[in-house]
Amino acid sequence: MLIQIDRILMIFAMLLSIPVIVTGIHYNLQMFQQNGYRNSEFLHWLEKNAARQRFLWPYLGFFVLLILFKAPPARLVCLIALMIWMWASIAAFLLYWRSETKKKLVMTARVKRLCVTFVIVTVLICILSRDKCLICLLAILSFLPELLMLANIINAPIEAGIRRYYINDARRIMRENPGIRTIGITGSYGKTSMKYYLHTLLKDSYDVLITPGNFNTTLGVVRTIREHMRPSNQIFLCEMGARHVHDIKEICDLFPPKEGVITSIGPQHLETFHTQENIIKTKFELADALPDGARIYLNADNEFEVNKAREYGDRLKVIFYSYKNNMGYHASEVKLSPMGTEFTMTAPSGETARFSMRLIGEHNVINVCGAIAVAHEQGIPLEALRVPVRRIEPVAHRLQLINRGDVTIIDDAYNSNPVGSKAAVETLHMFNGIRILVTPGMVELGGKEADYNYKFGTYAAVNCDHILLVGRRKHTDPIRKGALDAGFDEKDIRSFDDLNGAMEYAYSITGEGAKYILLENDLPDAY
Repeated sequence: MLIQIDRILMIFAMLLSIPVIVTGIHYNLQMFQQNGYRNSEFLHWLEKNAARQRFLWPYLGFFVLLILFKAPPARLVCLIALMIWMWASIAAFLLYWRSETKKKLVMTARVKRLCVTFVIVTVLICILSRDKCLICLLAILSFLPELLMLANIINAPIEAGIRRYYINDARRIMRENPGIRTIGITGSYGKTSMKYYLHTLLKDSYDVLITPGNFNTTLGVVRTIREHMRPSNQIFLCEMGARHVHDIKEICDLFPPKEGVITSIGPQHLETFHTQENIIKTKFELADALPDGARIYLNADNEFEVNKAREYGDRLKVIFYSYKNNMGYHASEVKLSPMGTEFTMTAPSGETARFSMRLIGEHNVINVCGAIAVAHEQGIPLEALRVPVRRIEPVAHRLQLINRGDVTIIDDAYNSNPVGSKAAVETLHMFNGIRILVTPGMVELGGKEADYNYKFGTYAAVNCDHILLVGRRKHTDPIRKGALDAGFDEKDIRSFDDLNGAMEYAYSITGEGAKYILLENDLPDAY
């Protein structure tokens, strides 16, 4: 009878492991996708987030014990082990199942290939283990993320072949359309906004193709060309993103730009770039790729770009645009308000025009100045750009105003850099009413991450009435400390496990005037 109970418990424990494998591989695929299918970055993520899969650890313990000890343990020990196994299975399943993710797993062809290879690898493990099905199951449970990386290594030659085919096809399309002028757009921040603003200014005069959304990687550009490029296109606004040195060079080598725009350079993705110098070098890979005499548009308010520009003055036509410095195309007589912005733009030729737009925040002024500079250099008079500038729409999640009765949401969730975060809370300060900051902090800033979050806290203290911190204390504790050191009242700082809790509290805050809630930064699920 006892033997029968042992077998029933064993079968039940093994059955409980199946949903753990299914939900576990789904969760790890999500994180693997968010880490760009790079084994090195996924491994780094695993090291930093080991606790997120802590309920897999008991399986590893059982696996090691079964390998080390040949003699069967006492019956009581077996029963206790089975109970722990079942508890671990239920806990692991619930942990994976309840893990709410903002960015869902996209079942791309690559993900499907990974799943197929993962299944093949697990089947091979089962075949090799023969009658040792228990050891086989424990091996799979213990090394779920590692098996996923193994499947990725196995698929590498296939993925490389597919990548080559897509790239060659995109290059063929570009060769068949030699009249299209490619304008590369890069920078640490502001490049997506610049792309959309420039599209609005150019589309009345030219047939313009842009990389949609955040399609700013090599394969994102490839997909844009293969799916959307038409012979009628005259200008291709190609956003170029980077997380590693030579990422921009790779795109430029494949699809050489005729002109380039560098929006702003600053500390971002320091975990992968390691140094600010590497960031500068990578962004200027766009300038390096331009043909002699081509135009490169640089932000004169950014000291990194002004200093670097000296290296290109003899080879390229450097065109500056600015808000705070009177260099090149520059804005003056700027009037900022919660309803929008007005400014006068002066071209290097002396031509001027007065512009108004619905965008808020002074850092949007510099981006629109850059877009006006590029459009004007394409032959469009400043006066002809006044109406298109008024038509510019806020880019989603970049200081986007969302009115909800007596509450206004200022959605800056996509922003995740020190300069933009400072500008966002300063923009919040322009509104008269109850000013509430909701933030999880900034990430990917390397060893200076805590320092930048601390400084963010000091800026928030000066510009906000309430500070609501969301998520992991690693990112939010420095913000709290910075705010308190700047004299912010501790009772007006609160911490929450998730965004829903923070928003419920924000809506419950009472006081005089309208309520303004700034959503600053929205960390990916990987953080």
